[in-house]
Amino acid sequence: MLFGLFLIMHLVTLGGHMTIVLVTLVDPALHIPMYFFLCNLSVIEICYTLVIVPKMLANFLAGNHRISLVGCATQMCFFIALGGAECFLLAAMAYDRYVAICNPLRYTLIMSRPLCLQLLAMACTSGFLLSLGLTALIFHLPFCHSHEINHFFCDIPPVLELACSDTHADEVAVFLVCMLILMVPFLMILASYVLIVASILRIHSAQERRKAFSTCAAHLVVAVLHYGCAIFIYIRPKASYALEQDKVVSLIYTNVTPMLYPAIYSLRNREVQGALRKVWDRIFLL
Repeated sequence: MLFGLFLIMHLVTLGGHMTIVLVTLVDPALHIPMYFFLCNLSVIEICYTLVIVPKMLANFLAGNHRISLVGCATQMCFFIALGGAECFLLAAMAYDRYVAICNPLRYTLIMSRPLCLQLLAMACTSGFLLSLGLTALIFHLPFCHSHEINHFFCDIPPVLELACSDTHADEVAVFLVCMLILMVPFLMILASYVLIVASILRIHSAQERRKAFSTCAAHLVVAVLHYGCAIFIYIRPKASYALEQDKVVSLIYTNVTPMLYPAIYSLRNREVQGALRKVWDRIFLL
């Protein structure tokens, strides 16, 4: 039952994000910074789900829940790296929306191709470097108790629970790194949207205000979903951890929210809908 449900969700997630990547690449009208970031966000989401879900599905199907220490560390490293890269990329997308709405006349000059590539490179590099440090910090600990991880994958809180030494200093370090990965980009997004809303409210035309809000709504919903789940899991006191509750939240942000992102971005986006129709027509014309 669980295998079938999560397999369907996984296939829908992959199909949705691959569709966004495809239409962004083939439609010249989408070769602008906003869709450059959206395309790369979908690539990250594809990799993000592939790191977690196939192993989880194999466990459901075979009943073999084993994973090697190296495999666990590798899974955690890539999971954190891709999640961190997504956090920083969402901040870059907020900056793109800020420039588009608050400084439209200079948009193409500011959001140049080199700057977009630099922002993408910074997001990915930051995510992977912080992930390497965090993974090394966790896996240098001695694990001399039960090696059974009370989770669906190798996540930070349940792995830390297995350590048999004093983990207070490590928990503080993990908390600080998670703050850097989550709260810094999140505060940048909040600052961008405060300025965006202030700029939109100065627009006299109600139609133009609605158009400006609609271009930001999808990104804001995705950011709230992503940061809301991540902050709930990683930035709270250890005393409030409840692994069974965290497992449910983890299933949501590794399976449900990635599946929703393509729908959120395309349902109210006329450019994406138009590109989808063009691709669909080309397929049938062939």
